[in-house]
Amino acid sequence: MTFQLGAALLDACVLAVLSRGDAYGYVLTQQVRQVIEVSETALYPVLRRLQKDGCLDTYDQPYQGRNRRYYRVTPQGVERLEEYRQQWRLYKSRVDTILLKEGHENDEG
Repeated sequence: MTFQLGAALLDACVLAVLSRGDAYGYVLTQQVRQVIEVSETALYPVLRRLQKDGCLDTYDQPYQGRNRRYYRVTPQGVERLEEYRQQWRLYKSRVDTILLKEGHENDEG
């Protein structure tokens, strides 16, 4: 079974990966894919949205005669990532309460 991936969670994962170091699209996709099934084509709109929101910045770097576009987290992106982390901790705690709770303390029968 696969859980639906919301835009906010994908944004959070992209920001988290990039908070560990700048990356270009392919490498970023591979790193995100380690935990979430996502295509490169699905990731580029996320990158554009985060850039438009001021959370990411880009720069080009030559590689084998071509330019690669690298993405990096801005200070605003770091703040947004921390907000996402706080929200994730709360969300995860609430879901864990339901999914991982042992026993049936409220059963009447």
